[in-house]
This record gives sequence, C-alpha cells and structure tokens, in this order.
Amino acid sequence: MAAPQTGRVTVEEGIVFGSGGGRDLRCDVYMPPQPGADRPGVLLIHGGGWVRGDRTQLRGYGILLGRLGYVCVATEYRLSGESKWPAQLHDVKAALRWMRANAGRLGIDPDKIAVSGNSAGGHLSLMMAGTQNMPAFEGSGGNAGISTSVAACIAFYAPVRLAELYARFEDGFLPALFAPDATPETHAGASPDRYAPNYPPVLLITGNKDELVSYRESMHMYNALIEAGARAELHLYEGAPHAFDALPDI
Repeated sequence: MAAPQTGRVTVEEGIVFGSGGGRDLRCDVYMPPQPGADRPGVLLIHGGGWVRGDRTQLRGYGILLGRLGYVCVATEYRLSGESKWPAQLHDVKAALRWMRANAGRLGIDPDKIAVSGNSAGGHLSLMMAGTQNMPAFEGSGGNAGISTSVAACIAFYAPVRLAELYARFEDGFLPALFAPDATPETHAGASPDRYAPNYPPVLLITGNKDELVSYRESMHMYNALIEAGARAELHLYEGAPHAFDALPDI
C-alpha cells in the first residue's frame, strides 16, 4: 500500500452527477493532497438497508483513501422509500459513468476505478461489478454509453442471496426494496451470485458475529466466484458484528 501523502484531503460536496426520479443526484469527491493524473479511483456506496443512510457515512473512507492517493467519490442513490429496485443500481451506475466521463478533471485513470460498499452498499457494489455494461441494468441518469466496468470490487458484510432472503422475511428492509408486484425472478435478478462469471477481482469482508447479515452470505459469494474462475478473497473477522469497521475498538 502506498505511503500516506502529506497535506489535507480536499472534499468537494454536493456535486450533481446525474438525475433520477425527477431530481438531481449528488456525490462528494475526495481529492488527494497532492495533484496528479492517472490515479486510481474508488466509488464509495453507503449502506442502510436500502431504506436509509446517505453519502456522508463513508467520509472516513474517503479521507483515509484520499491520503493514500486514491480519488474517492461517495455517491447517493434513491432509497427504497422513494424508488423501488432497480433504481438504486441505476443511480450508482450513473455515478460511475460520471467518474469515467470526468476522469481527466479528477486525475483518474478510467481503467483503474474500483467500487466499494458497506452492507446494502456492498450488495450494490457486487451488483455493479457483476452486471457491468449489461444494457438491462444500466438505467439512465446521464453520460449514456460510457462504460460501467470496474477494475475491482470491495464488499463489506453484503447481503447476496436476495431471493432466498426475501422468501424468509415478510417485512423489513428487504421487502421494502421491491415493488409489490415484483416476482421471484426479480428477486433472483437482484442477487449478485447469479452473475459470478462476470466479475473482476473481488474482496469480501465480514465478521462472524454479524447479527444483521450472516457471514455465510459472503462465504457463499466467495465460493460462487471461485467456482466460476473469478479472483476473490474473503476476510472473515472473529467476533466482529455488523458495521464493525465503524467501532473505535476494532
């Protein structure tokens, strides 16, 4: 890993990257202390069960990675109370297209953009990586026709088998993600493991005391990727609960 740069990370807040549901969609950009070109970029996607949360949740990641020379973009997306699936995937893909379209201004190498997300954001990160450049998942929101490929994917404690999870829970965050008339095929189509052959290198991170999303979700995804011939790593932390990376003592 690169050594931290001296100076402060610059944060540009509230930049409009596209539109969805008749409104502007915004992101925050974290620029490394030192100017540069052809740097790696990271799209950061927040969690919150698809029903809450915002782009400021991953500010710590943006600053930490910015100090190491990564240009980070923390994106918002329409939550399930505003729009149903697949609006969330469409919005984060629009953010990625914006990053690539503005790679020169941001000093990013367009071929070195990774996506990273936590919890529901981890699910969206995996879906982005698995469905890159698939027309059925691209949506609109600006910069149409620009590639949505990613160089790597990082998913923290991500739900994976949405079809099985939906069948198990009649209320809560997951059913709220889908329209009332959504079919089992729709649920299955939102499950990242279905797209295992299409993935770039993937890093899966979870804890074995996660009370919200079982560590078995990440294990299942890891096995699906390896069986498909994709490159993957699974980091399983003993005693770590959900969102353990936000705890000061871990």
